[in-house]
Amino acid sequence: MTVTRSSEEAAWEELVATARRTVADGLVVGTSGNVSVRVGDTVLVTPSGVPYDRLTPNDVTGVDLDGRQVLGSLVPTSELPMHLAVYRADPGARAVVHTHAVHATAVSLLVPELPPVHYMTAALGGPVRVAPYAAYGTDELARGMLEALAGRTGCLLRNHGTITYGTRLDQAYDRTAQLEWMCRLWLTAASVPGHSPSLLTPAQLSEVTERLRGYGQRS
Repeated sequence: MTVTRSSEEAAWEELVATARRTVADGLVVGTSGNVSVRVGDTVLVTPSGVPYDRLTPNDVTGVDLDGRQVLGSLVPTSELPMHLAVYRADPGARAVVHTHAVHATAVSLLVPELPPVHYMTAALGGPVRVAPYAAYGTDELARGMLEALAGRTGCLLRNHGTITYGTRLDQAYDRTAQLEWMCRLWLTAASVPGHSPSLLTPAQLSEVTERLRGYGQRS
């Protein structure tokens, strides 16, 4: 893949817009959460502790797959180990979104896996697991995340938040939004006294997985 300055600029513009959207949609507060995009062998990533509404084209921040900074002077997000772990584990990954979404984080406190209450569970590869707690920014957290992501494109991080990835940034973001919505749905249904949420079976999820292969427009 040939990487040009214009492709990096376009990717950075989309990254900043997506980071701002996480705030607007209530998925993060302040400078929490982070977003990255892979362009060739360079990973563009939100910088640490900088409000997203202050980011400009001159703030582009990028590292190589070993974490060495190759673009910009701002310090990359403290969660860089998680982002790089995803890209190393799945060569098809091109974007990662990490948030502190309220309902998803609440679910991470309660169960080891989000019960399959909706068919969009299949869009993330199956029932979404919860990675064990580890301090933010550590290799331990990244390792636990990878285990929870096995066969999945998203997971919950206990007492922390969410992480999803995709082949495009809009896909990774949509998976985050769907995950937060499903967590809210389960919490709402599970809160009704005397009732337990109806759950989908593995066979039902498999059927949806097949149907999703043909979903959307054809180019």
